[in-house]
This record gives sequence, C-alpha cells and structure tokens, in this order.
Amino acid sequence: MSGFTHFNDQGDAVMVDVGDKAVTERKATARGRVVMQPETLSLIRDGGVKKGDVLSVARLAGIMAAKKTPDLIPLCHPLALTSVVVTLDLDEIASAVEIEATCKLKGRTGVEMEALTAVSAAALTVYDMCKAVDRGMRIEAVRLVQKSGGKSGDYSAD
Repeated sequence: MSGFTHFNDQGDAVMVDVGDKAVTERKATARGRVVMQPETLSLIRDGGVKKGDVLSVARLAGIMAAKKTPDLIPLCHPLALTSVVVTLDLDEIASAVEIEATCKLKGRTGVEMEALTAVSAAALTVYDMCKAVDRGMRIEAVRLVQKSGGKSGDYSAD
C-alpha cells in the first residue's frame, strides 16, 4: 500500500510481526510541557494544590501509562520494559512544568510509544490536578527527542 508498516497489502490495519527481528537494547526519550499561570506554578512548587503532590502523582501516572501503552494505542506490542524514568521540573521563567520520560528494554521493537505515552499521561495528570485553579493550561510540544537501538538505528531531535 504505502511506506507504512501497520497496513497489509489490502489496506487493513495489522500488528507488525517482529518475530524475526534481533533482540537489541532499545531506549527512547520523549519530552513535553504544561504551560500555566505563574500562580498555578507557585501552588505546585509550594505544595498548595488541594489534590496533593502534583509532581509525584504525575510521575507515577507517567510510569503507569508507559506500562499500559499497548492497552491504549492500537497495534502496539506488549513490552517487558526494564526501566521507565519520568522527571518533572518547574520552569519558573516559562511558567511551565517540563516533563521527560525515558523507557528502556531489551527486545525486538522500540519503546518510542511508551515514552510518548508516559509524557502525555504525566501532562494530563498535571492538568487534572490543577484544573480547578487554571483551566487555561496548555499541554505543548510532546515529542520524541531521542531513540536508540534496532534496525532503524539512532535518532536525535536535538
């Protein structure tokens, strides 16, 4: 059909067969951010959000989401992740929570979707926990910034 791998010759969506691929160490890092009012960022920093510790809950949500990616994204393979690291940092200048997720495994397919899902879920959790005080928050710039391993080789956005 086209250069897309998730369609067969008839145009039907299919899960890619990775059975013949070599097992290699694979790693992917994604980033995103939640931009908000400075007052909202201050509440997060000072622990004043009524729902609790925003950064800890969002970190946990990101880790959990990475592990559930094949349940959320059609045609993703279930993976035995060996590591998921999610960090959230406050950017006072931009009035944003910066999110980064790195996923690793030794397997036959990459972990880009897991890293992107982790960032997305962490960002949504920040929004959910703070929406009572700032409905104008924006989730921005969710993107893959690095991947390594596998047949297609390494990629770096920076």
